[in-house]
Amino acid sequence: MKKLIAEGIGTSWLVLGGCGSAVLAASFPSLGIGFVGVAIAFGLTVVTMAYAIGHISGCHLNPAVTLGLWIGGHFPGKEVLPYIIAQVIGGIVGAAILYVIATGKPDVYLGALASNGYGANSPGGYSMIAALVTEIVMTFMFLMVILGATHSKAPKGFAGLAIGLALTLIHLISIPITNTSVNPARSTSQAVFAGGWAIDQLWLFWVAPLAGALLAGIIYKWLSPSE
Repeated sequence: MKKLIAEGIGTSWLVLGGCGSAVLAASFPSLGIGFVGVAIAFGLTVVTMAYAIGHISGCHLNPAVTLGLWIGGHFPGKEVLPYIIAQVIGGIVGAAILYVIATGKPDVYLGALASNGYGANSPGGYSMIAALVTEIVMTFMFLMVILGATHSKAPKGFAGLAIGLALTLIHLISIPITNTSVNPARSTSQAVFAGGWAIDQLWLFWVAPLAGALLAGIIYKWLSPSE
């Protein structure tokens, strides 16, 4: 139970910190942090939580990460579903907190609450195929970094930094394409409050990250040296 609570808190922080920076700070007049700032914010949420709860739950914060670690032989199968449920609930809690804060301003424009999308709902107008490929490849590379950085033969103490920087880089690449998911819990949390097209397109942001994580788990397990 402590592991699940830690995952919920961590995922809530990821959504509040990452999506919150996009909704509250990225477009702030004259002082907006822009998409580079949002990318850094997402990376910082992972770095901070890695050192806060990594020793408790492993700090997955993401159903794709949990799946990839299981496929890669780094996580027990019996804990996969409870972790995913905890992550989704935590993400929704984070989105709810963000919604309450964001609506505390008169005449606020929430847009799509940093939801993920493709086609007309892609920040850059990218197609569904472009979004699908992007999410699969970005999640694949994210899991390759995670599996490598947490391997027993990797340098100790630096996994959180490597993973956080990887997530920052992924956002720098893919915010214009999908607003960056690589995390079904993050996508679900925002879609719940945005509704409409965000719910209709949510399927891609489950299918693609899980597919990328699955591939990474298989390939890294084949590539990596024994523990």
